[in-house]
This record gives sequence, structure tokens and C-alpha cells, in this order.
Amino acid sequence: MSNDKEILINHDVKGVLVVTLNRPKVKNAFSNSLLSSLKETFELAEKNKEIKCIITTGGSEVYAAGSDINQLKTRPTHGGAAEIRFSDWDYIEKFTKPVIASVNGYALGGGCELAMLSDIIIAGESAKFGLPEVRLGLFPGLGGTQRLIRSVGKSIAMKVILAAEFIDAQEALRNGLVAEITKDDKTLERSLEIAKKIASMPPLTIKIAKKVILQSFETSLTAGLNYERAANLSLYHTYDKSEGISAFLEKRKPKWKGE
Repeated sequence: MSNDKEILINHDVKGVLVVTLNRPKVKNAFSNSLLSSLKETFELAEKNKEIKCIITTGGSEVYAAGSDINQLKTRPTHGGAAEIRFSDWDYIEKFTKPVIASVNGYALGGGCELAMLSDIIIAGESAKFGLPEVRLGLFPGLGGTQRLIRSVGKSIAMKVILAAEFIDAQEALRNGLVAEITKDDKTLERSLEIAKKIASMPPLTIKIAKKVILQSFETSLTAGLNYERAANLSLYHTYDKSEGISAFLEKRKPKWKGE
């Protein structure tokens, strides 16, 4: 494990990178440097063929309690610094490999938005999701207004954003915000189980499948079906498709190449 100041990196599990937010004194509140470190980590992971999946976590007690309020007081809204912050966030959003958020405790503000831009959320029983920026005279500006409504619908999204109420793990599961609930001491373990399964799959297929699923938020059903069919057909002439079928028929484990 290496320590990049505000994040911890662990690559002990083959194919899986675990990224731990590491500002415990401020409940992993997002600083500019933390966001920059996250972006750099995702950038390196994108280029590393050995990494097939990322897990983000804040540890056993809290995921991330929003933005660092001290920085928020003086945060620029225009110019280079603001552009860098949005650029860093955009890069994480466009990461092509699967991302799992392993959430215990509070995931608020930017922490909630980071969890929501992940592909799968595994929540501990203590997990609480919220976008309480309205209390500061703001509202979510890193995807919260757009992603929450797509998961839980208009009425709950309005309640969470306008009344600054939190969603607990059970409500999050009922409304499709999270995939599963675990005991708090099993959240990362379960996330790793899923990540290892993903990492064992053909990487090119996983990357394209993720892209097609996310495209469904941007298109009509007809356009989405056409996109799905074209993407599916593009895999028919790949090495991994041939290898997968051969391995199945020969009753052996496939050896993927990602091509």
C-alpha cells in the first residue's frame, strides 16, 4: 500500500485497485488536492492494463462528508482553478473501466456525487446519502441534480436536495440508488468479491458493456437498441469472443487478451 497524502492506494488483489479517501480528521471532506489526486489515480489506472476495476472507499466509518468548507469559502467560480476542478471531475466521470463505491457512514455532497457516478454502490448498514448544499446557499454542482433523479425519481430527489434530508441505506436500496446492503464490516469485502468477478471477465467486453449501459441515459429506447446492437456486433470478430466460446466448449478457463 502506498500513501499519496490524501488517498491510499492498494493493488493487492489482482486486477483491482482500491482507492481509500484519507482525510479522517475532516470526515474525508473533498479538498482541491484530494480531487486532483483522485484524477491522477484514475488516469494511471486507465492506462494500466493490469487494473480492470476500481473500488473507492472512505474506510469503515465514513465515505466522504462533502466539500471542505474552509476551501469553499474562497473557491473561485471562474478561471483556471475552477476549470481544473471541473476537468478533474469530468475525467473521473469518463473513466472507461468499472468503478464500485464501497460506502459506510456519510456520503454527502461531493461524496454522494462521487458514489453516484460509480457504476455500482455497495452500502454498509450505516450508509447515509445526502446533497445538503442548500444549507450553504448552494445546490449540487457536480452531477447531483442529474444523477439522483435518475436513480430515485423526482419526488425523493426534490426532498433530498431542497429539504437537505438524507437517504439511509434501506431507502437507498428500495429506490435503486445502491445495489446491496451489507454489514459495515463486510462492505469492502463484498465490493472486492464483485470487483474480482469483473476483473475475471474479458476487459474489452466489460468496457463496451459499461459504455452501452451508460448511453441509455442519453438516448431514446430506439436509439439505445441500435447502439447496443452495433456495439454487440463489434465484438464478434474479437479474439476474446473466440477465446470465450472455445474455453466454454473445452471446459477450461479463458485467457483474455482484451482484443
